[in-house]
Amino acid sequence: MSVVWKTKYGTRRVRFDPPTLKEAIAAARGLTDELRQQAEIAASLINLPVEEVRAELLKMAPSRDSAEIVTSNGREGTTRTVLVERKPSRRRAAGTGAVRPLSAKRLDPRAI
Repeated sequence: MSVVWKTKYGTRRVRFDPPTLKEAIAAARGLTDELRQQAEIAASLINLPVEEVRAELLKMAPSRDSAEIVTSNGREGTTRTVLVERKPSRRRAAGTGAVRPLSAKRLDPRAI
């Protein structure tokens, strides 16, 4: 869909593309963490039923160990990309007896 209007420099046209379902879901995820609200926001952006958006939203649910790519503009206009990964904790449960207190001899001052 496009809108056309006349100016003193001639006709001007602006192209309007509504967001896709994936773009609407990405925008809704940026606004809230609750799935129900995400589905409602995405459905209102693209004029689809909430049930249809919720089904697609559940399919696209990120896994717990996924990586997230964040981009931002630098000072000189260059794009800086940062990869954010979630690393699982390597600590064991406290009840297993595997955790030992550090002694003063084992602490290396250069490691701090």
